[in-house]
Amino acid sequence: MLDLAVIGPLSKDSNIDADGTTYPEVGGAVVYATAAASALGYRVAAVTKMAASDVDLLSVFALPSSLVCWNLSAETTTIRNRYLSADRERRESVALAQCDPFTLADMPGEAVQLYQVAGSIFKDTPTELILALAEKSPVALDMQGLLRWRAADGSMVYRDFSDKREVLPRVRFLKVDTAEAEVLTGLSGDDRETRVEMAKRLAELGAAEVMLTNAAEVLVYAGADNAVHTCPLRPQGLSGRTGRGDTVFGAYICERLASPISAALLMATAAVSLKMESPGPLACTRQDVEAYLAARYADVRDELGSVL
Repeated sequence: MLDLAVIGPLSKDSNIDADGTTYPEVGGAVVYATAAASALGYRVAAVTKMAASDVDLLSVFALPSSLVCWNLSAETTTIRNRYLSADRERRESVALAQCDPFTLADMPGEAVQLYQVAGSIFKDTPTELILALAEKSPVALDMQGLLRWRAADGSMVYRDFSDKREVLPRVRFLKVDTAEAEVLTGLSGDDRETRVEMAKRLAELGAAEVMLTNAAEVLVYAGADNAVHTCPLRPQGLSGRTGRGDTVFGAYICERLASPISAALLMATAAVSLKMESPGPLACTRQDVEAYLAARYADVRDELGSVL
């Protein structure tokens, strides 16, 4: 059985930093999330789509080839990102191409403990697919692919998800960043109090656990007991900032298969802080993450004490 199957497009990205530095990257949530889960020792599959001419890009996955379920698409998702600040919290994106929508027929034949739906642009992962997957196993949902719309000129704009009241009650784990939470809740602000209220409102719509990321920390709100859990980000560099949310979410949801929220969040935050120090997907072992946690998060671990 697979611990996790991550569903989303492989993306050919051109990233432009605030200082004008430009660099190409093969990414997408499916790449970063599977790398994080695999690094922590979980059996994970990638479910992705691309044009036949781009099949060589599959080498980006840190997975056995048998666990990369790729499907043909008329186009490979291609995005140009211009970051507006050094911390890369805000960006302007243009979609130059978009892959075909995912369907149930694209899924792996093997049983799956948890599905992560990780679209990039609206229409990648239709509502009917999410609901069908929820009938099979718990679903973790990244809201980006349901909020980013591709305009006629390729520019991407954020719009509220009209089916959220139907979909969110079927979601076990939900991930948003601050900008996405603003669109979904109508709230505005990046202080902790506002982020907690954002996550609470999303839980009230039905999601069991809501993860909200920002530059300083990762916050998880558990709707069942109205509990707020936070853990700081402590990278010693930001050259690997791209893929932050995808990495921490992929690590967290797998850790939650057997660990309480606080322990899962601590391990996931240590994993993403380590990843943010180097470009590309997380490339290490669980022991490396544990060593990083011991070096950079000993105080947090000690404070949590018996909870872990």
